[in-house]
Amino acid sequence: MRLEAALTGDLGRMMAAEIKAAEQAVTTGMRAATDGLKTELRSQITDAGLGARLARTWRGETFPKGRTSIAAAGFVWSKAPGIVRVYEEGAVIRSTKGFFLAIPTEAAGKFGDGAEKITPGGWERRNGQRLRFIFRRGAPSLLVADLRARTGKRGGFGRASATALRTGRGLTTVPIFILVPQVSLKKRLDVAGAAARWQARLPGLVVRNWRDPQGE
Repeated sequence: MRLEAALTGDLGRMMAAEIKAAEQAVTTGMRAATDGLKTELRSQITDAGLGARLARTWRGETFPKGRTSIAAAGFVWSKAPGIVRVYEEGAVIRSTKGFFLAIPTEAAGKFGDGAEKITPGGWERRNGQRLRFIFRRGAPSLLVADLRARTGKRGGFGRASATALRTGRGLTTVPIFILVPQVSLKKRLDVAGAAARWQARLPGLVVRNWRDPQGE
């Protein structure tokens, strides 16, 4: 009975060690797969020229938090799912408030109020100047403004003074927005493909992180 009890105790310790090793391997492998998928999806966005800001909306988390588990799971998501979906599936975007979409030119500036991209109304509020509509047959129409051409290395255009607007001296008519009825966005991301690739790599990552408790 003593021998049997001793064997039972050794077996129990061996099983406990194996379970602990399995929990560690699965959790570490899952964490590696989660981080790998997040990194690949961020790279897809920057490589597609969609900017680091959108790329950083991807987040990754492993569960259960703060401990290992043989049933560990990973979750990767974007804080801007609507934008990501458009570039993953492709879409035709049309104006919901008028006849045209206003596409800002370089002269419009990058941002308007807060963190939103500049709009015609936002540009007018920022510059204190009304935009003029220019119809072009067979080409996109424009919203333009009379601006002062900058001299020197900086170049570009600056806000016109009240006197310049009144007299027209030194001003250049500059396209601020290009007006189009719709914009077709091609598929530029492959979120599902990236997820499938890291799912397939997961078993190998678990095995790679398995440590034989008997060898320690």
